[in-house]
Amino acid sequence: MNIEDYREYCLSLGPDIEEKLPFQKFKNGEGVLVFYVMGHMFSFFDCNDFSVISLKCQPERIEDLKAQYDCIGDPRNESPKHWIGINPKTAPNHLLKELTRNSYEIVKMKYMKVKK
Repeated sequence: MNIEDYREYCLSLGPDIEEKLPFQKFKNGEGVLVFYVMGHMFSFFDCNDFSVISLKCQPERIEDLKAQYDCIGDPRNESPKHWIGINPKTAPNHLLKELTRNSYEIVKMKYMKVKK
């Protein structure tokens, strides 16, 4: 999936999605695009190097996903206990969409509970 298609997919997940470039003050962070739900990150990648998208994931799924798919590895700059990295150039579109939606739902559910 290319960068524009992925961006459009993230924005299509709900009206509560925000996108920002929050790391512009940091060296090598200027091009990092982050997608938020309820003010919290669920997906991010470097626009200048679209080779890894970092996504939240259930810890119990991570090792199985890594074993099953070569396109899944460690995230960039996040804990590999709760995040995965996925290569959008080699990942099947259906898998990338499923894992992105999963990440969105994990974060949204967590912070909906907090908000109540």
